[in-house]
Amino acid sequence: MKCPYCNNSDTKVIDSRPVEDGLAIRRRRECEKCKKRFTTFEKIENSLLVVVKNDGRRESFDRNKLINGLLKACEKTKITYEDVEKIAERIERGLNNTMEKEIESKMIGVLIMDELRNLDQVAYVRFASVYHKFTDVNTFVQEVNRLQEKDRVRPEERNEEK
Repeated sequence: MKCPYCNNSDTKVIDSRPVEDGLAIRRRRECEKCKKRFTTFEKIENSLLVVVKNDGRRESFDRNKLINGLLKACEKTKITYEDVEKIAERIERGLNNTMEKEIESKMIGVLIMDELRNLDQVAYVRFASVYHKFTDVNTFVQEVNRLQEKDRVRPEERNEEK
């Protein structure tokens, strides 16, 4: 591994530890020449996923696009960057486990909404508003009402809890 500071190809590993639930390894390295330290990550290379867009275009799956979409939906919520990375990891792993080479963008949107619905309702509604292309307030209100309906506890269930 070349040193990012002096381009020397002689570096040594000082420390290694598993990250991402054991799916990657973080390595601290030191350059033999300039003695500066840097970090590298070793990760299993997943097979190439192709996303089929709504208009039929195809493009390579981009985890960064997934994370950026999640971050926009999660702005000013309790969701941390670490939470967003975990969601992205679960979605990406799930997509790779399907063994499909091409994945429709709609499927990715549904997976994101499922994750956000369980984590934060505000982030869910934000993402849903873009995903479903809400054009007016009524559509937005209908989605919020649907979300509330799913969370509402039936009166007979409340009585059983007492």
